[in-house]
Amino acid sequence: MFLRRLVETEPGGLGTREFIRVLRLLDGCSWQRLQDAVEHALVIGVHDADGIRLIVEHLPQAPVVLCSLDGRPKLRLVDAGRNELSARR
Repeated sequence: MFLRRLVETEPGGLGTREFIRVLRLLDGCSWQRLQDAVEHALVIGVHDADGIRLIVEHLPQAPVVLCSLDGRPKLRLVDAGRNELSARR
């Protein structure tokens, strides 16, 4: 409800429309995912539907599960090398 009060104070009466646009994001994601995105958006000061949509799209889906090599001694010998992850221009 905090988001609703916040967006309804927008000048020009566009806040209700923005709040409805945020609720329409439920067409493509779960309630929990939208709630997490809205909470994150409020922390960083975003309260428009487009910003919240971007957060929904870019929040991590699930934690990365590491592959255990227990019981696979041959795989421990494989060297995949190192990748350069820094961005250089």
